[in-house]
Amino acid sequence: MEKEEMVNMLEKMVRIRKFEERVVDLFAKGKIPGFVHSYIGEEAVAVGACSVLRDNDFITSTHRGHGHLIAKGGNLNYMMAELYGKKTGYCKGKGGSMHIADLDLGILGANGIVGAGLPIAIGSGLSTKVRGTDQVTVCFFGDGASNRGTFHESLNVASIWKLPVVFMNENNHYAISFSQKKSMAIPNVSDRAIAYGIPGLTIDGNDVIAVFEAMNEAVKRARNGEGPTLIEAKTYRYRGHFEGDPTTYRSPEEVEEWKKKDPIKLFEDKLLVRNFIAKEGIESIEKKIEGEVEEAVKFAEESPYPNPEETLEDVYA
Repeated sequence: MEKEEMVNMLEKMVRIRKFEERVVDLFAKGKIPGFVHSYIGEEAVAVGACSVLRDNDFITSTHRGHGHLIAKGGNLNYMMAELYGKKTGYCKGKGGSMHIADLDLGILGANGIVGAGLPIAIGSGLSTKVRGTDQVTVCFFGDGASNRGTFHESLNVASIWKLPVVFMNENNHYAISFSQKKSMAIPNVSDRAIAYGIPGLTIDGNDVIAVFEAMNEAVKRARNGEGPTLIEAKTYRYRGHFEGDPTTYRSPEEVEEWKKKDPIKLFEDKLLVRNFIAKEGIESIEKKIEGEVEEAVKFAEESPYPNPEETLEDVYA
């Protein structure tokens, strides 16, 4: 990887972190309606995965989707406006945090239903195969979703038809408040790949380079018509399942241990050691992105709400 590419990855990770921190603050102040599921702590997965993709490749997301959308190139102004429920948002204020989509960027939508992005990814992969393109679909999903029927059905179909889909499991160890250790009799989600005759591997989801390298191989395989891959990226969410979650199901010590493995700090240290960036460069990136985020807040707050008579427009189900 070139220096510029790696610095760009750091910038994307910081953009996700700063956006999410501001959203958490705005939600606490009552400015954002609905629910917010913060991506803070998992930035390396989205950035490492999406850095391999082309603009015309696809992703399916989750209820914790802000990081995926930003990593794929989502516009902060439109995202923030959608969170505010404003007419200028990605879904004209009707989708909110969990249902942002941008088909022009290949973002097939965040999804409030656990595991619902899996069969959508199968449809996207089948479309690619029927049309004869070499586009790839990356399906993000959590450890909790891997226990649902949609996960097994989707892997089965993808393996039979050799669809160009990469299943990216973001294992943050908790399905809402339930530990993965109590919901699975195997140590790794990736162990399930063998049942479908596809490659499965577990990686450090806090190491953006490890994510990039694993995704790079999986995407090459998919583009060559060799079928799907299951990647499990072990990571951790610093916040609760949703904003307001008391997180009584995990200890403060556990959280602090994971914060020592902050994906952004780890990557900054690597770049500093290689002289790819200086501390002043990191500070400059942070300042620039803080400005972008504040501009997005201003855009959202100054935007109009949808008119009541528009309630049923663009709503299909």
